[in-house]
Amino acid sequence: MKLVRFGPRGLERPGILDGEGRVRDLAGIVEEIGPEELSPAGLARLATVDVSTLPLADPGARLGVPFTGTRNFVCIGLNYADHAAESGAPVPTEPIIFLKALTALSGPYDPVEIPRGSTKTDWEVELGVVIGSRAKYVSEAEALQHVAGYVIVNDISERSFQLERGGTWDKGKGHETFGPVGPWLVTKDEIPDPQDLEMGLEVDGQVMQHGSTRTMIFGVRTLVSYVSHFITLMPGDIISTGTPPGVGMGKKPAPIYLRPGQEMHVWIKGLGAQRLKTIAC
Repeated sequence: MKLVRFGPRGLERPGILDGEGRVRDLAGIVEEIGPEELSPAGLARLATVDVSTLPLADPGARLGVPFTGTRNFVCIGLNYADHAAESGAPVPTEPIIFLKALTALSGPYDPVEIPRGSTKTDWEVELGVVIGSRAKYVSEAEALQHVAGYVIVNDISERSFQLERGGTWDKGKGHETFGPVGPWLVTKDEIPDPQDLEMGLEVDGQVMQHGSTRTMIFGVRTLVSYVSHFITLMPGDIISTGTPPGVGMGKKPAPIYLRPGQEMHVWIKGLGAQRLKTIAC
């Protein structure tokens, strides 16, 4: 299944894609796409719905974050060896964990703000893992049992705030609109191998990133298990699993950063694509 939420910000309705890629309105079936619907039982109930009988949504409707109820927006740093190299950082021996502010969450086509005083706003295409059931101290063998599905995340980052202003990475990661998610939540049954997904990102039509989850240092099973030993994961939580090389910070001969008036095209095979225009804050 491909689950969505559509409508104005704060007034989104639950939806599902039909076989032709059209959004169908689920409001007569469920009130939301939230923790209950993301549970194994909730997804099983949704899988019984005859999607063709549901009303079509307005094809021009805005798409929001495709689910609600996120308590933890967990990100993994430097999870591709070649991205660590372009960042001038050693390859980690354990996953690097940081949290992204929940106010950073935004829809897959919403404008992305360039923060006031920013000189180094950057992009990062990432596979997002959406949790479907409570996970605490889970083994790698059990890890995927706790996954509801997968999404695209663009872990937008202001590098000077992240690396040059002291403290942790969080201040460069948490600006409002710095966490576009979607367009869809694709349930895990449609993604048989999350370690074989091609991904990419373009800015104004120029390819900046092109990689695959095959080259992750720590795979999805490892990450879900590892994070669950430090943070109790709940339905609706997100683990954003790191980015392949090609971020603006690592460009040669000189870094390239975002400015207002540009457009990012962000995609992962099987998970759709985001189109994001940058605006001044």
